[in-house]
Amino acid sequence: MSVPRYLLLNGPNLNLLGQREPAVYGSTTLSELEDFCRSWAEELGADLEVFQSNHEGDLIDRLHDSRTGFDGVVFNPGALTHTSYALHDAIVAIQLPVVEVHISNVMEREPWRRVSVIHPACIDTIYGRGPDGYRWGLRAVHHWNEWMPEAVSYGPTDDQVIHLRRPAEPGPHPGVILVHGGFWRHMWTRDTMDGIAIDLARRGYVSANVEYRRVGGGGGWPETVDDVETAVRTVIEREDLSDVAVIGHSAGAQLAFLAASRLDPPPLAVSLGGVLDLEGAVSTGIGNQAAAAFLAGADPTDASPLHHPVPRAVAIHGTDDDRVPVDHARTYASERQARLVELAGTGHFEFLERSDPAWQAVVKVLERELPA
Repeated sequence: MSVPRYLLLNGPNLNLLGQREPAVYGSTTLSELEDFCRSWAEELGADLEVFQSNHEGDLIDRLHDSRTGFDGVVFNPGALTHTSYALHDAIVAIQLPVVEVHISNVMEREPWRRVSVIHPACIDTIYGRGPDGYRWGLRAVHHWNEWMPEAVSYGPTDDQVIHLRRPAEPGPHPGVILVHGGFWRHMWTRDTMDGIAIDLARRGYVSANVEYRRVGGGGGWPETVDDVETAVRTVIEREDLSDVAVIGHSAGAQLAFLAASRLDPPPLAVSLGGVLDLEGAVSTGIGNQAAAAFLAGADPTDASPLHHPVPRAVAIHGTDDDRVPVDHARTYASERQARLVELAGTGHFEFLERSDPAWQAVVKVLERELPA
């Protein structure tokens, strides 16, 4: 098997990273960022070539040259993002998966920065995650090449979409519907779940990776839960499934459990480091007051899984989770008589890595509760 080869492109003014508006773009220099990206590509078993230019034509030429010898592109076009239809056309022309990346949270800056003319030509856009967004960008293009999903819309907006992957063998198969976390904020998207979505499909499950409207992008309570419920129903209605599980990570667990509670029959609901006690999340302010922002003044009891029972529920949580305390899982398991799986020494994000023991523990639960 050949080694994947990716191109990292950076546009105007990114040569000044570390000096240019560090309050916005951080202190990491371009050279340091490129070294990080090489390391992240190596983790994926891929090679990486890097290129930066302040000139639109040079970037177009480099995209054209990538048609041979490359498997995908991670591209931060800088301010050309908002004006260059020529870059848009170049991305369409090369017929490679391209992920758009921005260091800052462009959706919470000046209005003109919120418009990307290249976004429609890209397979994904990642923003607001700092330099680490490039790591997620590399992962997104790598996962796309590993197993390109089928996109299924369940609503009129770009965020109301499901990415489906199915086993090659004829069904019926059990289905696993994934709901990503990110404290309901719009800069965190389904790309975080792509790796485990692929792993599930390879294990014989129909995997469905759900996107939904988030806070700052038309979501919040109750719209976000309504989106997830609609997505779950869409998967169940269109796929030939022998059984169903809904798995939510972090705040995605709150969404998954509420959606599951609304279905008849309710699917298996699995929480991975989940926000299962919304009253507690509001009172403790986890995620920089994320739950309060999600609720926007609504009663947290209405949106808390503690008050919406799911007959088949498993709460899996790391004892070293510094984002969502393990007490969320313990409280839920105690009050709802649910199965509790505590993973000693596990933090918050290990569930998203296919090779990590935390994800392997989730697989064992699925093999017991929802065998493929």
